[in-house]
Amino acid sequence: MPHEHSHNHGQDCGHEATDIDHALEMGIEYSLFKKIDLDNLECLNEESEGTGKKVFKAYENRLDHTEYVQSDADEELLFNIPFTGNIKLKGVIVVGANDNTHPNKVRLFKNRAKMTFDDVCGKADQEFDLSRDPRGEIEYSPKVVTFSSVHHLSLHFPSNFGDDATRIYYIGLRGEFSEAHYHGVTICTYEARPNVSDHKNETFDTVNRSIQ
Repeated sequence: MPHEHSHNHGQDCGHEATDIDHALEMGIEYSLFKKIDLDNLECLNEESEGTGKKVFKAYENRLDHTEYVQSDADEELLFNIPFTGNIKLKGVIVVGANDNTHPNKVRLFKNRAKMTFDDVCGKADQEFDLSRDPRGEIEYSPKVVTFSSVHHLSLHFPSNFGDDATRIYYIGLRGEFSEAHYHGVTICTYEARPNVSDHKNETFDTVNRSIQ
C-alpha cells in the first residue's frame, strides 16, 4: 500500500535538522539505482533514445526536471531493468508532473528479461494505482515475499491521467542488494584425432565450445 512520508517534529527549531537527516536517510535507502546494469537497461516507447536511463538517479535529484523520459507513440512506457546482483525490493517512488502526463498505474514483473508490450498482456506480479506525486512523497510497497530475489525488474506504465504522452522525472527503488553468485564458464577443447589414412582430403581443426 502507498504511504506518504509524514513528519511530526513537535518544535519548529528542529525542522531543518530533522529534514536534512530524513533526506540523508532516504538517499541511502533509495540507492538501488547504483546497482542497475545501465548498459543493458531498456526503455520501450521512449520519445528520445536513452532518456529512460536518466530517471534512475539519486534521491536528492528526484525534483530535477531537466532530465526526464516521455513516451512517444502513446502513453505507455516499459522499463526492462537488469541488476548487477540480486535485490529485495521494498519500495518504489514515481515522480511526474502535477498534470495529466503523470502515470496513473505501474505494473511490476520480476525476472522476465527483454519484455515487450506483447508480454505485458499477462498478469503482473503486482500493480499499483498511482497518485500524482510531483515531489516524491509517496512510496509504494511491493510484497517482500514476491520480490525477495530479483535480478531483473520490469516496470510497465500502461496509462496516465488523460494526456497523450506520459512523462516521468524520477523512479526510485528501495531495498537490499546482494552480489550474484555465478557458476564459472567452462571452456572445453575437443580435438579430432582421426585415422589420417581414412580421411586424406579432410582437415580437422580444434573446436572451442563455451559450455553455459
